Amino acid sequence: MEILYENILLLFENGGWQRMVMWAIGALLIFLAIKFDMEPTLLLPMGFGAIIVNIPAIYDGALKTLFDAGISNELFPLILFIGIGAMIDFGPILSNPKLMIFGAAAQFGIFFTFCLASMFFTLPEAASIGIIGAADGPTAIVVAQKLLGNASTITGAIMVAAYSYMALVPIIQPPIIKLLTTKKERLIRMPYKAKTVSKTTRILFPIIITIIAGLVAPESIDLLGFLMFGNLIRECGVLNSLSETAQKVLANLITIFLGITVATQMTADKFIQPATLLILGLGLFAFIFDTAGGVLFAKFLNLFLKEKINPMIGAAGISAFPMSGRVVHKMGLKEDPQNFLLMHSIGVNVSGQIASVIAGGLILSFAMGFGVFGG
Repeated sequence: MEILYENILLLFENGGWQRMVMWAIGALLIFLAIKFDMEPTLLLPMGFGAIIVNIPAIYDGALKTLFDAGISNELFPLILFIGIGAMIDFGPILSNPKLMIFGAAAQFGIFFTFCLASMFFTLPEAASIGIIGAADGPTAIVVAQKLLGNASTITGAIMVAAYSYMALVPIIQPPIIKLLTTKKERLIRMPYKAKTVSKTTRILFPIIITIIAGLVAPESIDLLGFLMFGNLIRECGVLNSLSETAQKVLANLITIFLGITVATQMTADKFIQPATLLILGLGLFAFIFDTAGGVLFAKFLNLFLKEKINPMIGAAGISAFPMSGRVVHKMGLKEDPQNFLLMHSIGVNVSGQIASVIAGGLILSFAMGFGVFGG
């Protein structure tokens, strides 16, 4: 009873109401995960972790050890990318390589937000905030850790924003797409002309992309290398059991660890501050402009193409794989039940996965070129 009494007193001392706010935020994330099935493997552990770390005297518990072992050294994001790479089928973009340009176009918001955020934050902080727009949690973690380190008070807000917007793709993207497209444009049909992609091409693709990206954006080589290694496991044909394990067991396990461990940065003293709201707002801004960039680029290309592109597929160029591709496909079916955009949108979504990692590497190279490093 004495321990209970001391902990209750401790709870209400030094900003007890802030801890309760964090409990409410944690409960909200759990609610969204269970009630609306919003990326439960991310939001549920993140929400529960937020509750744990805001109980007095828990800050140096097991989650802190897990954070040091898996996130501060970027181990968890890298391992997760092996699983993601094993899930990805590059067949659609190998059959239609021009889809890759949409992945690049959809990264516009990252660099635009980087410039905007630099008006309020330091250069490394602005770079870390800008990458939220990729809707790629692992990349956001790696960029924030390399540029800001563990001591930064905004790292938690960046990580939470990146993962939250990934989960909110089905809510955020449709209104933006509808706002930027006409009914006629959304009805454009894009028949999928399946082409056979040889096994040799599938094997060579991840190797070649890794080499090219390593030369263009050396700072991206860790994340992209692990992503492509996962895909090589999938395509080589001699490691089927490892590929299946990476896609299911490994990816799910690491996602759970990531979610609950990211919550160590959601302590009340770090999270309840005006900067957090600004970061969430800038992250949403980046996300919206990435989506808009992809759609507007597709509309621009249609000015010159005889065979029109459904501009909705441009929105799938963000990195939220495969959520964004599915959102575009469902929107296409809603407009026209016979309009199947899945292969096109997934192809663009896959290219966005690659482009976001390269964009993260470019952001790192630029920031480090100015001599800013994490603490």
